[in-house]
Amino acid sequence: MHYALIVTFALVLSSSAISQDVYFPPRGMEWETRSPESLGLNVALVDSAVQFALAHEYSGARDLRLAILKGFEREPYHKILGPTRKRGGPAGMILKDGFIVAKWGDIDRVDMTFSVTKSYLSTIAGLAMDKGLIDNMDELTGDYVWDGTFQGEHNGKITWDHLLTQSSDWSGELFGTKDWADRPPAEGGIDDWKYRELQEPGTVFEYNDVRVNVLAYALLQVWRKPLPVVLKEYVMHPIGASTTWRWYGYENSWVNVDGIKMQSVSGGGHSGGGIFISARDHARYGLLFLNNGKWQDDRIISEEWIDAIQQGSSAAEGYGYMWWLNHGRR
Repeated sequence: MHYALIVTFALVLSSSAISQDVYFPPRGMEWETRSPESLGLNVALVDSAVQFALAHEYSGARDLRLAILKGFEREPYHKILGPTRKRGGPAGMILKDGFIVAKWGDIDRVDMTFSVTKSYLSTIAGLAMDKGLIDNMDELTGDYVWDGTFQGEHNGKITWDHLLTQSSDWSGELFGTKDWADRPPAEGGIDDWKYRELQEPGTVFEYNDVRVNVLAYALLQVWRKPLPVVLKEYVMHPIGASTTWRWYGYENSWVNVDGIKMQSVSGGGHSGGGIFISARDHARYGLLFLNNGKWQDDRIISEEWIDAIQQGSSAAEGYGYMWWLNHGRR
């Protein structure tokens, strides 16, 4: 099951070219609304998008702890390790040039966002490159994290690019979860999954939360401070996000960094955890990317990184640096 679909809001940003006169909402609850027609949008189509979101609410349990356990019940040893939260009804916003043209549901309610978290994790990697902590994404991750996580004939070949494009085929165990137990193939059994032939890093795309969490762990070693602190300092506070969002890891993902106990966060809600956030704060984040990494006159994320995340890999043309791509406008 793709748990990005469980996100309890639907954030829709206009796919048309953004105007040069972009409205950026001030810090707080104020956010200017405009009618769709005043910004050149078709009212009927906007309304149909809202109705589509309302009509296609996830059909599983609103108690997301139960939904997660049910969704991953065929995974060996799967269990909940991080926080979960009961979801509310559908909620979302449609923006055009920064203005709200439609909204529905409780856009200030904090919800689990599952794999949408990965796009935030990607930004942490981009900020590390922007600030010179990582020279480039083609470098070996093991040159930065030398505790054994990226050692060996296979794992030693893995680069940041491989992790970000989910093509690393990293092999091992992290926080009690083995890589092969995450979304195993329909064919075979445990022995087949455990002793499979590993794929050369960069050649095969495989959606795998253990390997995403390995990326989060590696970035924690690079930043040497909790990733939620990095996100707040360099992104969420500058764009005026609320103080209600949270980013969790697992009960057993606490690690020692420079003698300080820190939690290595998760890149989704597969076993609980991940980013819990409102539709309103998500919309601010989306507007930042729609404006190529700038918030008003402040450069938050480099244009180079905004471009990099939109490039598909040889392993998966439709997947960038933890962002799903839609170049064909499907």
